[in-house]
Amino acid sequence: MVKHAFAHIRHWVFDLDNTLYPPKARLFDQIETKMAQYMMDVLGVDRQTADHLRSTYWREHGTTLAGLMTHHQIDPLPYLDAVHDISLDHLEIDHDLAAYIADLPGKRIVYTNGSAPYARRVLKARGLDQVFDEVYGVEHAEYHPKPERRAFEQVFAQADIETHSAAMFEDDPRNLAAPHEMGMRTVHVAPDAAPAPHIHHHTDDLTQFLQQLQ
Repeated sequence: MVKHAFAHIRHWVFDLDNTLYPPKARLFDQIETKMAQYMMDVLGVDRQTADHLRSTYWREHGTTLAGLMTHHQIDPLPYLDAVHDISLDHLEIDHDLAAYIADLPGKRIVYTNGSAPYARRVLKARGLDQVFDEVYGVEHAEYHPKPERRAFEQVFAQADIETHSAAMFEDDPRNLAAPHEMGMRTVHVAPDAAPAPHIHHHTDDLTQFLQQLQ
């Protein structure tokens, strides 16, 4: 029974993009366009090269930003401001999701590979800005990205997360490997399941999943 599996959980960690809002909002389409344009402007490459580097760095380094910092020594702050300057018009307030998150016992945080200011904008647009205790972005991990274990360790230390009584909700299955190793309950939130030993649960509807925990 799902509820029983979470009976010991007192620390709740939620990813942001495509986790706390549905993928159909397609915010990442806008972000990827902004990433490509930033790379074209800063690196002096064409769109095809920018798209190739963007996807390659994401795959090999965890985020495009991590690849850009490693290979091109870019300043992360202007980059984060530029790529997150997007419209949130497609987001809708979800009162049910807000209520179920607010009812979770213990501490509730957001941890994203994006920036914390961007995360707060998204949370407000979803009506979730009052249900989390803290919001952490990639800057809180010294720009080390999920799925690196050291990134989780840095953020969890700041947030005072006890991993053996914690759960992680995330749309990218690779970002659940380290939390699983650290003793967390892992939930893959995505339209399609990606069965793996480090994933305890899958859901294509976060609101419905959290309803089962009440």
